[in-house]
Amino acid sequence: MESINHHTLPNGIRIVHRQVTHTTISHIGIMLDMGSRDEKAHQQGLAHFWEHMAFKGTQKRSSLQIINRLEIVGGELNAYTTKEKVCFHASVLTPHYERALELLSDITFNSIFPEKQVERERGVILEEMAMYYDSPEDAIQDDFDEILFANHQLGKNTLGNQESVSNFTRQDLLAFIAENLDTERVIFSSIGNLPFKKVLQLAEKFFKDIPAKSSDLIRIAPMGYIPQNQNVTRSISQAHVTIGRPSYCLSDKNRLPFFMLVNLLGGFGMNSRLNLAVRERNGLVYAIDAGYTPFIDTGYWSVSYATEPKRLNKVNSLILKELQKLRDIQLTKTQLHNTKEQLMGQMAMSEEGNMSFMLMMAKSLLDMNRIDGLEELFVQIKAVTAPQLQDLANEMFQENDLSYLTFLPE
Repeated sequence: MESINHHTLPNGIRIVHRQVTHTTISHIGIMLDMGSRDEKAHQQGLAHFWEHMAFKGTQKRSSLQIINRLEIVGGELNAYTTKEKVCFHASVLTPHYERALELLSDITFNSIFPEKQVERERGVILEEMAMYYDSPEDAIQDDFDEILFANHQLGKNTLGNQESVSNFTRQDLLAFIAENLDTERVIFSSIGNLPFKKVLQLAEKFFKDIPAKSSDLIRIAPMGYIPQNQNVTRSISQAHVTIGRPSYCLSDKNRLPFFMLVNLLGGFGMNSRLNLAVRERNGLVYAIDAGYTPFIDTGYWSVSYATEPKRLNKVNSLILKELQKLRDIQLTKTQLHNTKEQLMGQMAMSEEGNMSFMLMMAKSLLDMNRIDGLEELFVQIKAVTAPQLQDLANEMFQENDLSYLTFLPE
């Protein structure tokens, strides 16, 4: 892309910046290619624990100083952990860019994990886990991951479990980082109105002295998927359901066309096939969504909804009917055109969000070593054919290959 610049420091850390001249806000982030799937069995939840503990003290700052550093200039500091990534990011008015970058560098590479803070944050995370458990729409997805990726770290909850979190120590954090940190798998991503020359100057100032570090990390893809149908009783008022199966990885040639197919099935638009069939025509749910999540070596797609228990069979029947239509009936020329136009419009609008685009740049470089521009993606979308989508539907939407997880009211 024309407005995106890259540079690699001698220690392997990569810098990517997109200059956007019409904004006064800068969004920056440090993304590391390590996440919950890289934990050993006794480390479950440790990547997320690190995300929390990074804010609790560095060699030169207390937790209060970290909190106040950007807050007092109206900025925001945050972080998140996924199965494959840990990311620390900030948003500030551009005059405070250097302040934010220095802080991000400090909490990412210089955290000291004070013992007292470890004990304190342990309780916070246990509360977060309890809150998450009380949210069935969130908890069901984690439990569904365990069905799809049984006996694999991709199937484990990113938050960890009560036993593991209750036993983490400062040494565990230091060991996890030492085992998994690889400076060649670290991206500093930036969007704002500063020129790349200035961004690079600042990045070199704060990153050049970080020692090069390599990791022997090897990720092993999950194997041996077996479809399951599980019912679990919970203290809830509605039934919550997730249906799906493993699918294509990030590098698979089918990734983009399959994303288009899932978007047609149950994406963001109110005109998705599932929304029209289940909500608009029958009034059986408030919301029903389909999503596709690719990882570096596998992926999954799923449909999720909530409804009254007595309506479960009807909703599931309607979902299977829509899947069968996509298997049996090829899209017309008009339907295919509209599906492509809708997806391209959604992508173009999502690019307007500078924060999400900054994070996307970092993830794309880590996962695929490239950043596809909208025009490149549009060319690929326009090349998708109706028979191609029908073939994908027949491969991925077979009823016998689907797993079901249902949370039922007690």
